[in-house]
Parts: sequence; structure tokens; C-alpha cells
Amino acid sequence: MTEHEHEDAGVREQSLEVIKHKLSLLPDKPGCYIMKNREGTIIYVGKAKVLKNRVRSYFTGSHSAKTQKLVSEIRDFEYIITSSNMEALILECNLIKQHHPRYNVLLKDDKTFPYIKITHEEQPRLEVTRRVFKDKGKYFGPYPNAFAAQQTKKLLDRLYPLRKCKTMPEKVCLYYHIGQCLAPCEFDVSAETNERMVQEISRFLNGGHDVIKEELTAKMLAAAEELNFERAKELRDHIMNIDAVMEKQKITTADALDRDVFGYAVDKGWMAVHIQYMRQGKLIERHVSLFPYYGDEYNDFITYVTQVYSDNPALPKEIFLPTIPVQAAVASTTAPTDALAEANSEAPAEPSMDTPVEVPAEVAAQVEAEEKDVREALESWLKVKVHIPQRGLKKQMVDMAKDNARNALDEKFRLVERDERRTTKAVENLGEWLGTGTIRRIEAFDNSNIQGTNPVSAMVVFVDGRPDRKEYRKYKVKTVVGPDDYETMREVIRRRYERVLKDNLTMPDLIVVDGGKGQISAAVDVLENELGLFIPICGLVKDAKHKTAQLMIGDPAEVVPLPRDSQEFYLLQRIQDEVHRFAITFHRETRAKSMVVSQLDAIPGMGEKRRKALLKHFGSVRKIKEAEVQDFKPLGIGEKLASDILKALQGEAAAPQE
Repeated sequence: MTEHEHEDAGVREQSLEVIKHKLSLLPDKPGCYIMKNREGTIIYVGKAKVLKNRVRSYFTGSHSAKTQKLVSEIRDFEYIITSSNMEALILECNLIKQHHPRYNVLLKDDKTFPYIKITHEEQPRLEVTRRVFKDKGKYFGPYPNAFAAQQTKKLLDRLYPLRKCKTMPEKVCLYYHIGQCLAPCEFDVSAETNERMVQEISRFLNGGHDVIKEELTAKMLAAAEELNFERAKELRDHIMNIDAVMEKQKITTADALDRDVFGYAVDKGWMAVHIQYMRQGKLIERHVSLFPYYGDEYNDFITYVTQVYSDNPALPKEIFLPTIPVQAAVASTTAPTDALAEANSEAPAEPSMDTPVEVPAEVAAQVEAEEKDVREALESWLKVKVHIPQRGLKKQMVDMAKDNARNALDEKFRLVERDERRTTKAVENLGEWLGTGTIRRIEAFDNSNIQGTNPVSAMVVFVDGRPDRKEYRKYKVKTVVGPDDYETMREVIRRRYERVLKDNLTMPDLIVVDGGKGQISAAVDVLENELGLFIPICGLVKDAKHKTAQLMIGDPAEVVPLPRDSQEFYLLQRIQDEVHRFAITFHRETRAKSMVVSQLDAIPGMGEKRRKALLKHFGSVRKIKEAEVQDFKPLGIGEKLASDILKALQGEAAAPQE
């Protein structure tokens, strides 16, 4: 072991001793615990009904590979006692939102559903929005998609003429003339009139459209009796629009309630959560999220649920959750041992949620008690009825959500396996196409510059068809002046493989360069004639749209007739895209740094040492510009030079462009 590793081991040993002492002081109360790594960064936040049992469980017994990874990084922990499980639930949610711990389940904003909103204003408006605020507005939804929400809003606009304009115009607009607005900009519209329309819209969106359709039908028949056929046709069109917009879904329930149904599945350290959104008894949308989890599966699932409803006033009437797995209940009733377990010890495979387990009476009672705690905590917080159904139609709905979650996980792993098989086969076939034999390691190069300025090059490494990012390398071009791609390739190939020979590094089975005959010839010349290496080199030529077009190999280079729809071509395309991305990113960083250097170097009295000290202290040129004269004193810079620096930078910013 190196001295650094010895030091790390000693620090870790000391940290575990501190943890062991703190574990003995944990209280038998509910609360939240905060896990930290050696830098003091918060990496995990959890909640517990009994802090003593929950926190100790991380350091005792065996864990899944994912949990081992979390535990191996813990060097300290803190805890906050709460007076109830509900407070612990809310506190955990707030801490996760504040700190975004690395190992917590974090709700991604990858999918926001549209809602219909009645604004809380003196003259209310109807609008479609994807953002929900606690602004006293009335929210209805979510809707399956924006089209469905917009169609419903259009229908309501025809039926109820609320204000349309966001800002009041000076005179009436087209909406008034077509009967879709009462024009409060010019006429007095009473609060009673607005309230009546808001109540009607609310009744409609809460499932009362059948009653409204009956009322419209009666009005249509009355208009026809009076020979007012134009009005009758208008009412008939409204009724047809209601039928089209409110068409029944395949899955319905008789009670016509708004409810969200949750199900989840776990496998190989991953969790899938499936949500079924039911509105007025109809299934209108489904959504699935997949993510790695590191703690207790049910606790992490409940954490996800709390984040779904955090700061969201558009709540359903009911929430259905799956039952607590028996394994979780058994684990929670097992007394932890006193010895700290090794974080990197071998762990058994994760049990399936559906594994049949004989449930002792005390465990069944424990499950029931924990489910009651979860229900009461969520109900107290959200003011929504929470069910954990055990039988009947409601249980079938939860089982359907669980089956969908399980299917999403299975599909993910099948796709991964398929991609791995395809990648492996592509690597094997590529060697046959090129006549090089087996190819395992590929090193690819790309150059980047703008009219010869700040020239750089980059190398990426793919092993068995997958990127090995720790092997990536960046090169600042030293000997080439101007935009000379061939000489840049010579320099970088020379520097890379001189280092490979000197340090006895792994040789690649194939070198890929960005370009055609010239780049290949330059690389072959350096390798064979200067370094005595005979490694296959191929070039990837791009078309006018800067997309991979063809593969070339040999000196002189010839085109390899690789089909463009083959997995081998797709692999080469990914390699070229990756090395180009890596080179462009490095070039931008280099160019940005050179611009900063030139800005500061232009200031009289500014040397390299002082420039580096300024950037290290302030962090950026922008922050230097925003500083005061006295802020330069810790760097030993006097008032005159500090004033000159600020004048130069701020003057440059304020100077007009010619």
C-alpha cells in the first residue's frame, strides 16, 4: 500500500470508531438521519420511525451491492429528532430538495403533465399550464397530453365566456364579438356572474359534464321548438364537442373519483415506479420512472412519492399504494449486532418483491403497524385519503401498476443485454471487415482549432465496444503553427505512442483518426518509420453534413464497403461522435482560458504570478470586475494597482463597440 492509502485507511478506521460511538447514543425516537462522506458532503438523507434501529442497520449485517457502495463512503452522520413520522416525512423531503444528495432518489422533471387552471383574480381566466403553484388558483388534471387539455379548454371557452386577455385591453376584442368573453375591459361584470361561471366550470371538470350535457340538450330542443335553428345547431355542436372531448377510456371505475395509483418493482439495484393517473374514474395517463436506489426499497419508494406531491396543490382525492414487502418487515424486526460490518463484504442477491415468505404473526402485525404509520403520515401532510388495499378491485389496480413497473424494469435489462450482444458482435465483425483479427481496444483521435488558434487534440478509448473514460487523454498542440491537420496528427500520434512505449502501456488493436487519406498517411508514417510500430489505422471520413460517411484503411487508403445500416458502422459512428465531443469541449475550455489570460495580461503591472493569484482568489474575471479595491489587499495588491485593474476591466466592459 502507498503512504496515501495507509493514511486513508487510518482516517477511515478513525471515522468508523467515531460512528460506532455515535451509534450507541442514538435515541429511540422518529427523525431524519444525514450521511456524509470524508469531505463532509451530504450523500444520503433518510427518515426513520426509530432512529436507533434504522441508522445502526446500515453498519451491521449484509447489504446489496448498491447499499454497500453507499456505506463504503460514509464517514460521519447527523440526525434530527422529530415529534412524529409526518414531520420526519416532510423534513426528509425538504432536506433532499435542499441538498440533492448523490444516493437519494431524486425526482427528475422529465415529464410534466398539463393542467387546466382557473386563475384567482377579480376577473378570472381559464388557461392550460404545466406549472402548478400555491396561488389560490383552481387546478384540474393532469390531462393525458397538451392536445386533450387545449381541446377541453376550447370547449369551456365556448360554453363559459370568462376573460381571455392576460392584460386588459382598451376596447373589446374579437372574443367579445364571437360570444366567448363578457368584455370586463369595457363593461361591468359582477362578481356573482364570474363566480357562477367558475362554479359551472368546476362542476364540469369534476365530472359533472353529463348533467351539463342534459341541460344543453333541453335548451337545444327548446330552441328547435321556437324555430331558432341557428341556436339549436350551436347547442348541438356543443353537445357533440362534449362527447368528443370527454370520450370514455377503456379502464373505468364506477365511483368517478380522481386518484393516483402507485406500483413499484426492484431488481439489480434499480427501482421502477409506475403511476396511473385516474380522473373522474377514467385512466387518462401513465408514467414510469427508473432510477438506482441505495437504501431500503420501501422507504426510498415513499421518498419518491413525497417528492411527487411536494409543492403540488393539484392533488387527487385518493392515493393507492402497494403493501410493504414482507422482507422489509422481517429486516426491520431483526435486532442489529454491535459490531460494525465491513462495507465491502460480499452480499447476497436482492430478494424479489414477489418471493413467497411464510409470515409469522408478529411480522404480520409489524407490517400492519408500519402501513398504518405510512398512511397516517401522508394523510396528515397531504390532507388526501391514502389507501394500501389488501383485496378486491382496488388491490387489482395497484397490482396492475406493479406489473407495469416490473415490465419496465425487465424491458430496461433486456435492452441493455441486447445492446451488449450487438456491441460485442459489432466488434467481432469489425475485425473481419478490416482483416485485422480480433479487436478489443480502439483508440480514436480528433483535432480541434478555429483558424489555427488554440489547437488541441483529444483521444478516446473504447474497450470491447464501450467507452473507457478514465483512459481518455487531452493534448495541447505544441509544435504546429496554423491550421495544419496533418502535422497536428503527426505530433499527437508521436506523443501518444512514445509514451505508450516508454511506460509500457497497453497497445491498441486499432487506431481511428478523424479524416481520410492524408490523416491516415501521416499517422502511419510516424508509427512505422519513427516508432517501429505496426498497428492497423483506419480513418473516418465525414460527408457535407458532418456525419460519418465512410471507413478507409491502408496506405494508400482504400474505402471499406461497410454497410451504413450495420452495427459495425453504428459503433464507428459512436466512436467518432464521442471523440469529436471530447475534443470540442477541451478546445472551448482552452480558448476560454486563453481569453481570460489575454484580458489580464493587458493590464500594466500584471505578471503571470499575480494573474494566477488573482484567478485563484476570485475564481473568474467577472468576479474580479465586481470586486472592491479593499478586496485586493489579502493578495498584497495596493490601492493604485487594484484601482488600475478595476478600471481596465470595467472600462473594457463599458467601452462602446465601433
